[in-house]
Amino acid sequence: MTAPRVFGGLAAALALGCLAVTLWTGVGRQSVALAFGVLIAVGELIRPQPPGPAGVSQTDGTRDPGAAGETAAPGARAREAAPVGAAGALSYALLGEVAGRSAQHGAAQAVSVVLAATLLGGVPHIWHGRGAASDHLTRRVLTVAFAAVCFQPLCDRGLFGAWDGPAHALLVLGLLVLTKLCDAVLAATLAHSRTRWPFGPLLRDELRGLLGIGSAVCATGAVMALAVAVAGLWALPVFCLPLLLTQLSLRRYAAVRATYRQTIASLARATEVAGYTPAGHARRVAALSRAVGRDLGLSRTELTVLEYAALMHDIGQLSLVDPVPAGATAGLPAEEQRRIALLGGAVVRQTGVDAVVAVVVERQADPYREQPVAARIVRAVNAYEEKSRDAGPGAPLKALEELRLATAGDYAPEVVESLARVLCRDCLTLPSAG
Repeated sequence: MTAPRVFGGLAAALALGCLAVTLWTGVGRQSVALAFGVLIAVGELIRPQPPGPAGVSQTDGTRDPGAAGETAAPGARAREAAPVGAAGALSYALLGEVAGRSAQHGAAQAVSVVLAATLLGGVPHIWHGRGAASDHLTRRVLTVAFAAVCFQPLCDRGLFGAWDGPAHALLVLGLLVLTKLCDAVLAATLAHSRTRWPFGPLLRDELRGLLGIGSAVCATGAVMALAVAVAGLWALPVFCLPLLLTQLSLRRYAAVRATYRQTIASLARATEVAGYTPAGHARRVAALSRAVGRDLGLSRTELTVLEYAALMHDIGQLSLVDPVPAGATAGLPAEEQRRIALLGGAVVRQTGVDAVVAVVVERQADPYREQPVAARIVRAVNAYEEKSRDAGPGAPLKALEELRLATAGDYAPEVVESLARVLCRDCLTLPSAG
């Protein structure tokens, strides 16, 4: 049984149990529950939808090898898509008092209110076909339950009475940090199970996210819980406003990034429109390169650079007077490959794309021992795609074998074996590595 099913089943059972208990005992302090529910729902409603990799998009009816895993785990691409909702949910789980009076809700009510608000806020996203949120909902239920179970029973027994002032604030903040650490492990586990990407790099990316938006969620959640305990519900709109503005900025940034990706994808298609390369070649190389990069443990930033460079790796052919037959540069002499790569790098620099991408494009034809990792990947994946383009069921096997035989000088052995693993996961029958 896979991790998404295990944790999803656990979250479902926990949610049903909490709903049953809440319905049986009734909702305590309904105005407080409603206020936090509205805050969480609004946070979910305005959460941005991160774009998928530009190399995955298909318009020619073909399937990109390695692309399936790129769209399987939305949580892996967005560390915290709804920071306001997350902060509100954790704040409600760690709320002991409201304006000096008991909040009168336990762990079961905290989970129930957060679940209802998250579902309500996510309805428009599902309605417009912007993706299911099963992993997101699983993480939200389990993390809120963890925080509430750690805090609410002890709070009800009055064990936090001695923890006044700074000590109480540090306790709430510590519980929030511990909860977010558990959430990072859970997110990496779910993404690893769905995509089979290495667990270590996934966890590393999640932990890095805690230093950014994750720290803002923890700080805002702690401040809201402490402020509501003293000033009442009027503190909610005041202390959630900075994070709300941040989330709106993230939404606009996501839109700008989506446009940026589309621009790069359009530039990459220039060689196809001009007839220099076959249709879909750049997208297939980008999707497979990203899958190989993920298998090798590249970070999120490195994967983005790799994807953009793979999309634009053939753009230097636009400067050629005589097109290369079928755009197949892997069979050209080394000097000609380097000349085309340098022409491509010059074109990329003029488009305003990050200079790091241009460097990868320029060095894709260098000896692999002198190349950065991204350039090694683009070179090997491009050669595989060109060699396996021939019709017939044996073409992919033959292409991979040719790459393996050329690992002494042309292609990095670790990249070729990673490519073999990715293709194996894509249900291709390949000879054993080694």
